[in-house]
Amino acid sequence: MKIYIAGKITGDNNYRAKFQEAAEKLEVLGHVVLNPAILPAGLEEPDYMQITLAMLNAADLAVFLPDYQESAGAMIEWAWCKRTGKDRALYMEIKGGGTL
Repeated sequence: MKIYIAGKITGDNNYRAKFQEAAEKLEVLGHVVLNPAILPAGLEEPDYMQITLAMLNAADLAVFLPDYQESAGAMIEWAWCKRTGKDRALYMEIKGGGTL
């Protein structure tokens, strides 16, 4: 399954590590992960949104990190999923080592 990760990036100095950890856990489960935290610095916000919406549209499922509601971009992605019928889930740790 192709999974897009959504969450707070702007204002979070640890966002790359946070997204990478989630990506690695999903990849271990056999998923193809679309990770917006790997995009280069220096683009304008509209550029990031165009790229991330393309990534989101290519995904089978969007997984939202716990802090997604603190991000204007992730809230747009949540609304996009709701409007278009894209499957979405909340990312969380499950006791026993599982994820999703």
